[in-house]
Amino acid sequence: MTERDPEHSDDNATYVFAVCWNPNLSAVAGLSGVTDEAPVDTLSLGTLTAIVQTVRAGDFTDEAWQVRLSDQRELERYARAHHNVVSAVAACCPTVPLPMATVYHGVERARDALAKEAERFHAALKRIAHHAEWGVKVYAPPSPPDAANRTPIRRGTPPDRTRPAPGAGLAYLNGKRGAQERRERSQNEALRTAETVDAQIRGLATASRRLRPHLQPSEDRRVQVLNATYLVAEHRAEELALLTRTLRESTGAHIELSGPWVPYSFVGEV
Repeated sequence: MTERDPEHSDDNATYVFAVCWNPNLSAVAGLSGVTDEAPVDTLSLGTLTAIVQTVRAGDFTDEAWQVRLSDQRELERYARAHHNVVSAVAACCPTVPLPMATVYHGVERARDALAKEAERFHAALKRIAHHAEWGVKVYAPPSPPDAANRTPIRRGTPPDRTRPAPGAGLAYLNGKRGAQERRERSQNEALRTAETVDAQIRGLATASRRLRPHLQPSEDRRVQVLNATYLVAEHRAEELALLTRTLRESTGAHIELSGPWVPYSFVGEV
């Protein structure tokens, strides 16, 4: 939706944060948005409302964004400002967040472009109304230590370093094989637990998405076996928290529950 390269870099442009139903105007009053040069405002789209802000077009050219992408601090500032506006609006009404830096060459261009997507916005808003997004992560415990790699502590007669003890090679291989079997057994148990957790929470959720598990930092020996997000009705939030506690107790797994979030994952390609 973003329009780049305005005809004149000193023109004004219209930045769009989100599209929603019947926002409480007090929710957007005083929000700083992505610039302090103009207030965050609303733009009527008939039965829909866009949350917008006037910005300098020259700040949103492709060249300007390439520079911004290389500045981590500045990029984080924009992301935080965008998310703050979306969160404030979503707290008071069903809201479809738009991608950061969705910009048009003026109010009428924004109105025309968004109006063409009205049917999709209505479908997304109907889907997420009175719902929130929750994240669930399940971790496998650290792998059991490999006993074959442990150095045995011998007492008494010093070992003959020129000749291996009888059967030492077979014992080593058996130890390695046993460690591998324990790791696979532990991993399979963790995966079964992840499937159980996912199935139980999907039974409570309106929709769900499985995401690619994250790699853990090197100092964290756990393995993430489930990274999923769920669309859950607001009135079932306590039920979700109780179910998560019950699953922790019944499986013994490390289960992280995060949320509620604005349902970014369930608004479709809008």
